[in-house]
Formats: sequence, C-alpha cells, structure tokens
Amino acid sequence: MSPSPTDLLWSSLHLLTKERLEAIQHAYGSLEEATKHLDEQLLQELGCRAETIQNSLPRAREFNAERYARALDEKDIRFLTLAEEDYPARLKQIADPPPFLYAKGDLSILDQPCIGMVGTREMSSYGRRVVLHFVPRFVAAGVVTVSGLARGIDATVAEETLAGGGKTVAVLGHGLGMIYPEENRRLADEIVGKGGLLLSEFPLTWNPDKYTFVARNRIIAGLSLGTVVLEAPEGSGALLTAEFALEDGRDVFAVPGQVFDPNYVGCHALIARGHAQLATDPASVLRTIGVIASEQSSAVTFIPDSPDEKILYALLTTMPQDIDTLVEKSGLEAGRINAALTLMELADGVKNIGNGMWVRR
Repeated sequence: MSPSPTDLLWSSLHLLTKERLEAIQHAYGSLEEATKHLDEQLLQELGCRAETIQNSLPRAREFNAERYARALDEKDIRFLTLAEEDYPARLKQIADPPPFLYAKGDLSILDQPCIGMVGTREMSSYGRRVVLHFVPRFVAAGVVTVSGLARGIDATVAEETLAGGGKTVAVLGHGLGMIYPEENRRLADEIVGKGGLLLSEFPLTWNPDKYTFVARNRIIAGLSLGTVVLEAPEGSGALLTAEFALEDGRDVFAVPGQVFDPNYVGCHALIARGHAQLATDPASVLRTIGVIASEQSSAVTFIPDSPDEKILYALLTTMPQDIDTLVEKSGLEAGRINAALTLMELADGVKNIGNGMWVRR
C-alpha cells in the first residue's frame, strides 16, 4: 500500500513523537484533519520551539508528496507508520517509538531474536577481540545483531556478522538518502545485499548531528531483546543505549576490561551500579535473553519438505515458541503443526526443548 501524502508530509517535517501524534489525534481526530490547520498555533500547541516553527512551515508549504514518494521508490526504501502491522513489534513496545520509520532491506529479520551490540568509535585492539569473541557465537545461535554503523565497534559488529553468514541491522542517525560516515557506504550496501536491514526514523535527506545519534540509540535498544556494551569510555553514546534498554525493561550486559583502561570506564560503571550484567561468555548472554544456542553443524542444512514445514521453519527461531503461538502466527491447525514438527525433528531441523516449546536446531 502506498504511503499517504499526509503521513509523508508529517514525517518529512520530523516534528512528531508518539505523544504529539496522540495529542493531534485527540484534538483533530486524524493527521489529515490536523494538516488543514497546520500553522504556527498548532505547532506552538505541540511544544515546538520558535526556530523549529520558523523552519518547518515553509518546508510544509513546499513539500511535494508525489516527488518524495518517487524518491523512496527509486531508492527501494519502505515507509512505515506506527499503526501498520509490519511496524517492528518490539520497537512498538517502548515508551517513545518513532511514529514513522524508513527501511531498506529485509524487515522480516526483526521477527528473529535481535541483540544490540554497541561501543566506542575509538575501538581498541582488545575491543576488537571482544567483538570477535561474541559475534560468531551469536550468529551461530541465529541471533540478528543490531548496531549503528558508526566507526569502530559498530562497523566491526556488522562486518563480523556478515563474515559469519549472519544478518545485521544498522540503525542510522540520519536519513537513508545518505550514509555517514562515507567510508561505511560499501558496508551499508553489503548489509542490504546479504539480507540485512538499514533503518531510520529520519526523513530521507536529514543530516546527522549529536541529537540524532542519541535518538537513534533508543531504537537500537528498542529492537533488541538485550544490549551488550562491548567497549565504552565515560560519556560514550553506548551508555545511553544501555540506559534506554533499561528503561524498556530489556537486559543489559557489559564487557569488563582492564581497570586502568579509560575505554572501559563506562562498562565498569554500568556493572558497579547494577545497571548491567557482567558479560564474559556469549552463552550466558544467550541464556539470559531466552535464546537456545544451535547444536547443528553449520555444514548441515535442513530443507523443509512440505508447505507446512516451510511455513513453520520460517517462523521458528532459536527463541522457544509453543504450539499456540505457532497456531496464531501460521494460521495452521494444531494437529497439522504437531505432525509437521514431528517430521522436522526427525530430520534434525527443529528441537522440542520441553514443556511444549520448540526451536530451530
């Protein structure tokens, strides 16, 4: 379905939070109706600053929805609203989900177990070893990594995920019409080309600044079952991602470093305050977020043998699910699901881990 011109207009202005959107809907009934009253008074009522109002109203008058939609199509970028069924379910649960999202790549990977992996741009050799310690184990367990495509830890997480045959999500602090830093453009293309996802709440040509990166961090945390801080000095943006995760009720983990290393002051502070669990072993992180590590050799590939098996194998992950959940997601009857799962288990494609819970092998 094509995005509505009204949604595209408001998204291009980048003025709405969930709270402001709800206020508009309460006052006017819909965004469409509010657009008829889009003036200085309305924006003042929303709490916009004078400078923001001064910049936004001319942009609203000049906005061409058809041209904007065409630019999205040309770049193969999908536009999502908070009300849509395909909007990421975990992100929808946070206190301040973005009303609009732009996505390039495979959105369906967000239905898999996801884990945020964040850290400093000034990655040390030890920090790189930490990434190499955690990422392959997460990939082997079928976990999707989520990071920010910045230099240092972010880029290395994405590179190592792809090198291991995994999927990764890069949440950007700017519009998808550009890639920052420019040196990561090839990596961004590779992420999409290998079945991953680029995601942003910002309009197509929105430029990055320190505030956009802070906003980006809440999305990384919101998409993830848990967040691992791999290397973070005092004041690192990675610590803000951890705080967002805590506010969302998600697990936070921090990797320790040497006590004299300034690049680990932030990690140690998280652990000391009880804000993060000590993370030295990937398996313990996976257990805590409820993921069952794969026991199957990467050389062995299970191929579904029937339409029912194909549906169920696509739905199953390394996060346990019961029959009722699979019935709801697949639309298949419980008897057909049980029969298919039994055959898939015999073929080493899935595993019953007890209590009626199923995972991929």
